[in-house]
Order: sequence, then C-alpha cells, then structure tokens
Amino acid sequence: MTRVMVIDDDRDIRFVIRMNLEAEGFDIIECADGFSALEAVQTERPDIIVCDIMMPGLDGYGVLEELRSRPGTATIPVVFLSAKGSDREIWTGWQAGADYYLTKPFDPEELLAFVRYIEETQVATLRAHVEDADRPEI
Repeated sequence: MTRVMVIDDDRDIRFVIRMNLEAEGFDIIECADGFSALEAVQTERPDIIVCDIMMPGLDGYGVLEELRSRPGTATIPVVFLSAKGSDREIWTGWQAGADYYLTKPFDPEELLAFVRYIEETQVATLRAHVEDADRPEI
C-alpha cells in the first residue's frame, strides 16, 4: 500500500485529503507542521509527500530543503499544495525541488490524479530499484 504523508496546518484540508485518498486505498500519515513531519518521516517512511508551503514554524520550503538534504528522504516525491498560485510562486516551488505543485483551492480529483501518477511512475520505479538491490547476484 502506498503511504502518503500530508503536511498542512489546516485540519480541514488534511481531513479532505485523508478522506479522498483513503477511499482510493492509500495509507495516510498526517502532520500539522513541518517540524513534526521531519520527525515522522524517519519512522513512517512515506512514499509520497503532499505539503503546504505557508505554515507556522518551519514552512514547506524548509521541509523540502531538509528532505532533499537527507540521503534517506532525498528521493521522496513532494507535491506542494499551496494558496501561493502566481506563476512566480509556482516556479519558486519547482526551483526549490518540488516535483509537483497544486494550488488551493484544489480539486480532490486532481490531487488524486497527481498521487496516482506519482505512484505509477516514481514510486514503482523506486521500489523496483530497491528490489533489484536486495537480490543476490548469481
């Protein structure tokens, strides 16, 4: 089962994402802020992260920078989900290292499509590499 970590300080947003993704068979991990997310990512090992940008304390950019700096989390696909929707802000998100960017308000079906696409492409590829690395050479 694909594990999706949702990082957003808005409980209602987390609830909407949880309900929609769980209904489609995803395992959801919720975090209300960047600091708790960085702690949880080490033990929960998500396959995909959906992260707000504007949060108190450590914002989404700080979370992404920290994730990309750690060998164990550097390749986890990250979707920024933010009210920051200008072309410049979206470009800044991509330059920071986000794999995808959706703006709020968002269509849960669109988010589901992004998560499914990531699952079918990036997550499947990463799992195949891990399985190949675990196989003994003959």
